[in-house]
Amino acid sequence: MGRREEVSPTCCDIGFCGQKRTKRTFSDHVIALHHLPSVPNRVFTNGKSRSSCIFTQQGRKGINQDAMIVWEDFMPEDVTFCGVFDGHGPHGHLVARKVRDALPLKLLSSMDSCQSRQNGSGQTCFKGSLKAADLEKDVLAEERLISLWREAFMKSYKAMDKELRSHPNLDCFCSGSTAVTIVKQGSNLFMGYIGDSRAVMGSKDNNDSMVAIQLTVDLKPDLPREAERIKRCKGRVFALQDEPEVCRVWLPFDDAPGLAMARAFGDFCLKEYGVISMPEFSHRLLTEKDQFIVLASDGVWDVLSNEEVVEIVSSAPSRSSAARMLVVSAAREWKLKYPTSKMDDCAVVCFFLDGKMDSESDYEEQGFSSATIQSYHSGNAGESDDSCHRSEPSLQRNFTVRPSEECEGFGNGRPHPEEFEGNVDTVAGEDQNWLGLEGVTRVNSLIQLPRFSEERPNP
Repeated sequence: MGRREEVSPTCCDIGFCGQKRTKRTFSDHVIALHHLPSVPNRVFTNGKSRSSCIFTQQGRKGINQDAMIVWEDFMPEDVTFCGVFDGHGPHGHLVARKVRDALPLKLLSSMDSCQSRQNGSGQTCFKGSLKAADLEKDVLAEERLISLWREAFMKSYKAMDKELRSHPNLDCFCSGSTAVTIVKQGSNLFMGYIGDSRAVMGSKDNNDSMVAIQLTVDLKPDLPREAERIKRCKGRVFALQDEPEVCRVWLPFDDAPGLAMARAFGDFCLKEYGVISMPEFSHRLLTEKDQFIVLASDGVWDVLSNEEVVEIVSSAPSRSSAARMLVVSAAREWKLKYPTSKMDDCAVVCFFLDGKMDSESDYEEQGFSSATIQSYHSGNAGESDDSCHRSEPSLQRNFTVRPSEECEGFGNGRPHPEEFEGNVDTVAGEDQNWLGLEGVTRVNSLIQLPRFSEERPNP
């Protein structure tokens, strides 16, 4: 990036809003980022960056459908983007990777648009450094800052889903992906998420003891507000008799597909029946007590509690080994807790908020061996475009079939999302037949969904 000139006290921004520039503009930055392979400080395969480590491992259900990313220097002024994406359905691995690559670009573009409009309206916004002292001086500026990021998240998620729906080579009719994404800018943390991937922060309490703080909500169909919206749109919510703890979303006219989340990218067969891609958004002001943030897919959270995850990361022999240790621990718990079940894919991002990372990176230095990783059925560390097009079926626990009784007792002590705002966008059904899905439940019952026409019964 070019060096920036000094600005007047009343002319400020999040990225470049209202500032004089020597060479490059924010829009120039966005356009250049389409050349992803050459972008520095962008990590999306097993490894580490200046402030984070990431690791994914294939489960036993087919190709790894999880994706992850850490993008340091996402914007100037100490901005980092992190995300985890858990695909499901026949093409879930392709959807997750597409979202991983495209969503950050759309977030940059949306922020550029929001900033340009605000700058054109003559409003002053907040200084790019976003220091805590500045926030304390100008509450209104902080509110405008949060409003800008909220709008950028909403627009980028909407644009992402729109692109998936019109993608010529990617069938997302009954495939989709979760997303849990965060942007850290100075001491500000902005979060947008859909589905059941989760973010948890490790922080120290007043006694200097490490505690787990859940930053996001698992947006599943058993949450009262999610279930109410789905039912209002004629979708159905119930669990299987042999899996009563997992509520799923079903079409109004057929016992399919049984989606285990209430919000997702893709899954257009259910978009007019209450499943949405609108993210929950939240903001948090970080303090010196906050140590690290863990983003992970449900393959981790299904077998490890928030407290266990924070303990594993905080006790890792080195920071660079934390993500891998967490995945290996989750694999062990899958074997112990669900010995007859197929382990789910796991993806983890460990983001250390002080921006520091140790120098250890080799398995031997961290007390790990390649045999240890292989013993837990590890997936390949890297990935290529060729691997995205493997033809083997992908069997994911997020889809299943067969009806059961309606879910009872919504509200199980989990934190509830904020009040749902806005109307549900309806997506017209596509003119095609829906191919059958295969689903795997925890008891490894394999069920085939028959082909059926998309014709609706007359009311």
